[in-house]
Amino acid sequence: MSDAAAWDARYDHGGFTFGATPNRYLESLTPRLRPGMRALALADGEGRNGVWLAKQGCVVTSVDWSEVGLEKARALAAEQGVAMETVVADLTQWDWPRGSLDLIAWIYLHMPSAERAIVAARAVEALAPGGLLALECFCPAQQGRRSGGPRDPDLLPDEAWLRHAFAELELLECLTGTVLLDEGPKHQGQAEVVRGLFRRR
Repeated sequence: MSDAAAWDARYDHGGFTFGATPNRYLESLTPRLRPGMRALALADGEGRNGVWLAKQGCVVTSVDWSEVGLEKARALAAEQGVAMETVVADLTQWDWPRGSLDLIAWIYLHMPSAERAIVAARAVEALAPGGLLALECFCPAQQGRRSGGPRDPDLLPDEAWLRHAFAELELLECLTGTVLLDEGPKHQGQAEVVRGLFRRR
């Protein structure tokens, strides 16, 4: 498991480390959402993406390895008047659903490449026919920038990795470039990211 204790410490304060509003790429997919969609928010931390999906009418499961983060996620959901399931889990060990999800939000989930491959395979298996996987992560060009992201290059996927890891899915878009992040104190400024949107055939 990732260092859950370190993430607990990072989230153990009054504010929101990555903000309380959704990731902008995920938000841009609003036209593809419909009420009742079964959605999984990976590495959802303090719940910003899971809560937003629930507000769009999705049936949401929010997974993270930090109990402290998910406690704040539950409070945010209650404040926003929505319900969502929260699960504290290591995604490499979690008992994933199979063939039942309409949307997986993989937003800034950074793992060592070997573990990332396991999670990618589980995510593919979890999607229902027509289900979408949306991903945004820092890419290798982000190294050395102050706008956020891991320092270990093994934690930074690139576009080639996305295309390979999700080759079984239909590619709707996959791109690399510069975005301006404004997501709480830890994601601020110009950043180099990779984005992908895939669909289960």
